[in-house]
Amino acid sequence: MDSSLRRWQARCNDSLDSWLMLTSYELPAAGAPTTSELEIKRSRFITWVGRVETEEDAREFINAARGAYPDARHHCSAFIVHVDGALPIERSSDDGEPSGTAGTPMLEVLKGSGLMNVCAVVIRYFGGTKLGTGGLVSAYTNAVSGCLEATPRVRRNLRELVTVNLPHAEAGRIESELRNAGIEVVDIAYGAQATYTLAFAPGERARIDAQLAASTQGTAATKDAGHRWVETAR
Repeated sequence: MDSSLRRWQARCNDSLDSWLMLTSYELPAAGAPTTSELEIKRSRFITWVGRVETEEDAREFINAARGAYPDARHHCSAFIVHVDGALPIERSSDDGEPSGTAGTPMLEVLKGSGLMNVCAVVIRYFGGTKLGTGGLVSAYTNAVSGCLEATPRVRRNLRELVTVNLPHAEAGRIESELRNAGIEVVDIAYGAQATYTLAFAPGERARIDAQLAASTQGTAATKDAGHRWVETAR
């Protein structure tokens, strides 16, 4: 195999591995979409940027923008959706503009922003003057870039989960020690014992087990409980 081909394959594998091991990413804050408007040679470019969780959400977001401006000539779009354990879903549409002049540059802006679970729609009202290929690329790029600047963001972090059973008489003290050690308690269920669900960053299991061993004199053991994404302010 040619050495340049091997290097290319290695880079592709490294890129795939980085996506599969993703433990943190930014996304738009929940709520109404961020909007902005740009006018170029009497053409209006109205931009919506919002949060979506699935490809279906993105299609609904695009349809909502289309419904809000049904008389516009173009409703160009792009979105990126995170998928656990796989490459993100990336889609774009020129919606009648010359191929590659709208959806692709919009998607490139989204990719450059580092955001996931994001959808952008640019609604264009034609002003009577053709902008040309370069002008359209510039217009759609700037429309999305400008709207992204005003889009509030949050960070989503992957957290591993474990459960541990604690005697009721000691649970309060042990919980306090866990929280003081920076361990997040995300759920407590009461039965014969108190069952605590703990959340922590990937790779911290040994520290969690050591803290529990110290707090319980080695009498408590954790059990795997999967993982979940936790949002925090940016």
